[in-house]
Amino acid sequence: GFFFEGAQWDRDNKRIAESAPKVLYTTAPLMWFQPKQTAHIQHPPSYNCPVYKTSDRRGILATTGHSTNFILDVLVPSEIPEAHWVQRGVAMLSQLDD
Repeated sequence: GFFFEGAQWDRDNKRIAESAPKVLYTTAPLMWFQPKQTAHIQHPPSYNCPVYKTSDRRGILATTGHSTNFILDVLVPSEIPEAHWVQRGVAMLSQLDD
């Protein structure tokens, strides 16, 4: 599964929320990636959350211009403007450091 770094999932409202004090990592909800044509998708207000393999966000730049540690961006529902989450450095990780 995925983990949020710097935020948490609000299960009741089904959207990203502020994390509890002194809690850096929380479990992200189970996600189902279903292929669809972009024109047929209606997005609620969302944060375009980057997903990384590890918490070390640096890596070698691939030919795509992205870090080799970067996986994809996931639109996460949010009532708070995207700039708020970007400023906090919120991301999802596919694994935690030991």
